[in-house]
Amino acid sequence: MPPREETGLLAKEQSSYLEYKSRPSDFEDIGDITLTLSSSSPFQRRLHRLLRNVAIIISSSLVVVSLRHILQRTEIQSGILVPSGPYRLVEVHEGSTFFDYYDFYEGPDSLGSAGYNVYVSKEDAEHSRIVDVIRDDSGEELVYMSSAATKDGPRNSIRLEGKRRFERGLFLLDVRHMPNGPGVWPAFWLTDEAAWPRNGEVDILEGVNGMTTVKTALHTSNECDMYAHVASYDMTGDWEWITGIPDTFTGQPNFKIVKPADNCWVMAQHQWANEGCTAVHNRNNTIGGPVNDAGGGVYALEWDPQNHYIKSWVFSPREDMPHNLIQAIETAGLTDVSKRVIPDPRSWRLPYAYFAIGETTGCSADHFKNMRIVFNLAFCGNVAGNRFTTECPTEAKQFNVSNDPVKTCEAYIASDPKALKEEAFWKIRGVYVYERELEKKTMMGEDSQQ
Repeated sequence: MPPREETGLLAKEQSSYLEYKSRPSDFEDIGDITLTLSSSSPFQRRLHRLLRNVAIIISSSLVVVSLRHILQRTEIQSGILVPSGPYRLVEVHEGSTFFDYYDFYEGPDSLGSAGYNVYVSKEDAEHSRIVDVIRDDSGEELVYMSSAATKDGPRNSIRLEGKRRFERGLFLLDVRHMPNGPGVWPAFWLTDEAAWPRNGEVDILEGVNGMTTVKTALHTSNECDMYAHVASYDMTGDWEWITGIPDTFTGQPNFKIVKPADNCWVMAQHQWANEGCTAVHNRNNTIGGPVNDAGGGVYALEWDPQNHYIKSWVFSPREDMPHNLIQAIETAGLTDVSKRVIPDPRSWRLPYAYFAIGETTGCSADHFKNMRIVFNLAFCGNVAGNRFTTECPTEAKQFNVSNDPVKTCEAYIASDPKALKEEAFWKIRGVYVYERELEKKTMMGEDSQQ
């Protein structure tokens, strides 16, 4: 039996409908709105005109905004606009909105790191309670991130990848506790992993096997060398010194050559593979256990290609922080922009790490671009695993597997030791990102703020 034909008011209601279709595209095709009106009452005609006008206004606004962004990018690339003004706050990652700024990578660790862990989705991380937003005894919100044991051995862990890409910036990490201990390998860094090492990597905080001296390392493609471009008075730290690199022909460690790790190329001669250029702090209580015991600290990285440098600081204990930095972090979350304090690194003490980039240096600024923030917590792998026997002798002796440092490290982690629950976790107060204001370069060389 064929369906009956609708009549009356119901039929009229069903015959009058609006169909909206949006297809994001390029400037020639912003999107389209299709209106289907099978009746033509005055109300419907007015509604039709209203929606058409709204669509035209929205499309026009999108075109204007897109063209402004293209024009601004062109002016930056041509040198008309330069990031030389004061800093302005562009992102605040705190509390309940912290994870809104990141994607959760899901899957095994990369081949380059080969960590003994699997990164899980946000849903799985929340379900297993390895990520959370908690309150400390003072009522302050802190972001908690850790890992969980599995029956297969490799731990479930987290890797956060920032949604925004950067070409420069001042990056502040206020951390109250960082993962620490044997076989533990946490990191807070910048990279463009899809174009690595061409677009660079900057390791801001990276701990291995409970180390207590912080380092900042750059990893790049060829022709990025700090030799003779960084003076000793530019920083309070020093380059990491290297010796014992295996001889190309005999494979025996060569202790005759001792040199600083000041070449950022990942395949630089007389440096370990992917060593990069690595600056080391002059104090041995600047990462891991000592910082955790002191209640945390602030790690700051200033990536400023316009002024030809990348600088790095760590402030711990908290009483060691410059007043300007304290005020900047405390006011960053205020909705009243006029009450925010802008950080001024020029008023801070000398950085412990300094890297020369850009014109007149040995490393062009385009070695670092399109990078995003990454947090991750790995275990063992190509770094913490290979160094496990020498850096964690007690655990290595107890869990020894065929004198293989990586397998020994994995056996220790698979045992789910109490130390992982007690020490291998992040507690983060916040991440704060600033960029310099763009200024237009005039013919006379004067700047005017945009």
